Amino acid sequence: MPNEYSPPWSHSPIKEIFSDIFFVTGANITQHEGIILQHSRNMIIIRNQGKLSLINTVRLTKSGLDELSSFGEIENIIRIGSFHGRDDAFYLDHYHAKLWALPDMIHENNKKADYILTPNGLMPFANCKVFIFNSSRFPEAVLHIGQDNGILITCDSIKNWLAPDEFFSDSTASLYEKQKIFGCATINDIWMQATQIDKSELHRLKEFDFHHLLSAHGEPLLNNAYEHVTKTLSRLEE
Repeated sequence: MPNEYSPPWSHSPIKEIFSDIFFVTGANITQHEGIILQHSRNMIIIRNQGKLSLINTVRLTKSGLDELSSFGEIENIIRIGSFHGRDDAFYLDHYHAKLWALPDMIHENNKKADYILTPNGLMPFANCKVFIFNSSRFPEAVLHIGQDNGILITCDSIKNWLAPDEFFSDSTASLYEKQKIFGCATINDIWMQATQIDKSELHRLKEFDFHHLLSAHGEPLLNNAYEHVTKTLSRLEE
């Protein structure tokens, strides 16, 4: 097995947000343009017939992995964002899971996708649809789950960092505040510039019926996510 895995950093307990849908927040440490960044990120876990699908993977500690395994067998790793793949290889190697990913994604540790996510194609679990941002320079998508009045799962496209949390370093929190990254259901300029995404594709998210948003970054946005997302989309045109 390759050993170029990221270490397990601190993380929260795993919380059940909806029936058979779990959420865990952990630290992420990276470097960008010579600056060390430490912020939080989330992994979403879907249980279907005793099998687990991990979305936006976060490597957990030994106790965290024991808790995760108590929920079911890890079967699928689902990658919907180009910048969130560093922990996929750990789960693929240690749990012999299958990798689901978008076309043309480049994976850590020379991994290759077992299944390619496409609209109207095979999905890793029931009641799931994928919406792909075709205009993005870096593959990115959103998942929609037809449960509890609709759940939208995002990677970097829509974040819900309301404020710095316990997994942020002080320097990164200060930097992100200056960059105006924090807020409810935000789509930040840095991500849009990096992906060069066509705004019209973002507006198509309004076609989905959803009440909740689970992002790779920030708190779960429950019950009124559609209203907040549509307000954010309206501000893109200002």
